[in-house]
Amino acid sequence: MSSPYSAIFAAPGTKGFAAAGLLGRLPLSMLGIGVVTMISQLTHRYGLAGAVAATLALSAALLGPQVSRLVDRHGQRRILRPATAVSLMAVAGLLVSAHQRWPEWTLFVFAAGAGCVPSVGSMVRARWAAIYSGSPRELHTAYAAESVIDEVVFIVGPILSIGLSTRWFPEAGPLLAACFLAAGILWLTAQRATEPRPHPRGDHGGGSPLRSAGLQVLVVVFVATGALFGSVEVVTVAFAEDQGHKAASSLVLAVYALGSGLAGLVFGLLHLRGDAARRWVLGVCAMAVSMIPLQLVGNLPFLAVALFVAGLAIAPTMVTTMALVEQHVPRAKLTEGMTWTSTGLAVGVALGSSAAGMVVDAAGAGAGYAVPGTAGLLAAAGAFLGYRRLRPAPERVGVGADDRDDKDEDEQCLA
Repeated sequence: MSSPYSAIFAAPGTKGFAAAGLLGRLPLSMLGIGVVTMISQLTHRYGLAGAVAATLALSAALLGPQVSRLVDRHGQRRILRPATAVSLMAVAGLLVSAHQRWPEWTLFVFAAGAGCVPSVGSMVRARWAAIYSGSPRELHTAYAAESVIDEVVFIVGPILSIGLSTRWFPEAGPLLAACFLAAGILWLTAQRATEPRPHPRGDHGGGSPLRSAGLQVLVVVFVATGALFGSVEVVTVAFAEDQGHKAASSLVLAVYALGSGLAGLVFGLLHLRGDAARRWVLGVCAMAVSMIPLQLVGNLPFLAVALFVAGLAIAPTMVTTMALVEQHVPRAKLTEGMTWTSTGLAVGVALGSSAAGMVVDAAGAGAGYAVPGTAGLLAAAGAFLGYRRLRPAPERVGVGADDRDDKDEDEQCLA
């Protein structure tokens, strides 16, 4: 009997776009932490490093949904290639300005331009949604597979980025991230057969997907969740440096992602029934509670164990989040809706990275883990307060004749 994972990858083209998505998503875990490592190596200032990384994340938060909105209307190939070209030019400028010690303001200008990077994860998930629309079990497994791929990215990416920047030259990590982005986008957009059909009439279905109260809750809570993730990264790098093993921070962060990846792999095998909103609230609360042991860390081995346990709650919560987005966002705006959750994370990462950098500079790395602890509490509070807006989950806004026609045409294209 085949596993649910082998079943979903039996559909034509799925292996190709999943592999391209893996390659194109590596910059997600490499670029921000690479910028932190690069600038801290060159200037020994974590506050500046965190602020530049925060600028990059905030820019991605502002530009990402706009790129995805254009993708929904005009198609992935037509939009992703020029958007990626802009991002790559900005990354090149950032590396040159850091290497040549140009004025600090140039770092922020180029970091803002680099935020034009597309949300590759949303593009790939939109392809899965087009293939398995109306098949919730298969789509659940597909989203779980994507969460596992996300964690593979966060295992491999920091190791490559931090390792190259500390052992080769400071700009090496972000440089390799840019190369992965270019290759991944070119490969993904070359696969036209699985590209979701664009919706030029994308304004039908009630305007912006952010008008959905359910999506608003997800985005707001993900701001706090992103602050948790971003601050953990910055503080872990600083803590490892205090311990005399800065390069080991990449391994510790990889253990964090490993815990999430293993949990996501198991979660994808389950066919859960019941209230998805309740599972989501429990997942957010579990992430918050998992930050408590970090306040007690005294060495890298203990930190690695604590982060592994903390990672167990991440992927299941992310998978459930995508299921909730499916329920609250019209299909014609699904890519944009998914990107808004990524935007919430990006804003949070920016705030968390900046706050963590300032705390580390002012009070040391040990005190820095209070930042993700606080972010976890805010995320849990937001999840509790927004629970009623998520359930009972309404049918997707705008589902009607247009969406049924879209489904029929997509099935004919795949046949």
